[in-house]
Amino acid sequence: MTVRSRILILVSAVAVLVAVGVASVLHASARAERRDHVQAGGPKVTSGTVTLTGHGRMVFRNMAWGPHRDELTRVPESDPAGARTASGVKCLRFYAASGTGVCLQAVHGPVSDTYRALILDARLHTRDRYDVPGIPSRARVSPTGHFAAWTAFVGGDSYAGTNFSTRTAIADTRTGELIPSLEAFRIVKDGHPYRATDVNFWGVTFAADDRTFYATLATEGRTYLVRGDLRTRTVTAVHANVECPSLSPDGTRVAYKKRVKGLSKDAPWHLYVLDLRTMRETALAEPRSVDDQAVWKDARTIVYALPGDYGADLYQVPADGSGRARRISTAAVSPAYLP
Repeated sequence: MTVRSRILILVSAVAVLVAVGVASVLHASARAERRDHVQAGGPKVTSGTVTLTGHGRMVFRNMAWGPHRDELTRVPESDPAGARTASGVKCLRFYAASGTGVCLQAVHGPVSDTYRALILDARLHTRDRYDVPGIPSRARVSPTGHFAAWTAFVGGDSYAGTNFSTRTAIADTRTGELIPSLEAFRIVKDGHPYRATDVNFWGVTFAADDRTFYATLATEGRTYLVRGDLRTRTVTAVHANVECPSLSPDGTRVAYKKRVKGLSKDAPWHLYVLDLRTMRETALAEPRSVDDQAVWKDARTIVYALPGDYGADLYQVPADGSGRARRISTAAVSPAYLP
């Protein structure tokens, strides 16, 4: 092969790579532009006032295409598929309780995105902000509104595999004090102190006593439900094969996702409820794999997200294993109920 032929091949290869790159950028740009336009047949979304007070409302991240995509919106709890009021505040993950919210945001930079956690008051004004070290994944506020927690991926971007690393932080919303990582807590497993270099925590859920919380601990290829103590800075493993726990309003049960043998490695979970008094597990009537930290709508109903045409849709299912799952809202994620 002559030098001229080699140069022509090299130039052709570079031209192909440039063309592929340009096409990818144009496709992404076109998709982003489409997201700014209202989807046909989608939910009605209008600007208005959204607060974290009042009763009988659900506040969530709106996923519907249009100018209000990613904004916190509210609907009546009794009509979750109804018209939405958008706040103008954008979040990737969100939760709220007792007039306090936590909003995990992306900050878009010229080269890459960074992330932050905002502590919001009842009118969605920012009270505090904290840097988040990776892609936001989970968010919770204690029933009293005194504590907020969030989890981010600092390595990888999915819970389905094993090649990921998380960082979970807890903030006191009254004082601003931050616990930057639960990995600093003392671990008790099988009745003994436990230490390992591969420890990961995610999915905090709080009890109403401003002291107790639950979360997932992962180590040596297994996951555990741990009960945490904010005063003693200790977590204790209480049950195996529990991910993304969500504590019931009365503090006696945990809804969670459980890895089930025989399912796809990319979608390995089913929803369960664990009775903390008896450790009895109840499988819920949702046949699909759920990768979400579920929410208790009330003492009888679990709400969670599944993939949808515009990102995610919300579903609900009875907490006692009866009935069937049904979709309650399209293009929505990260719900918080204001009882």
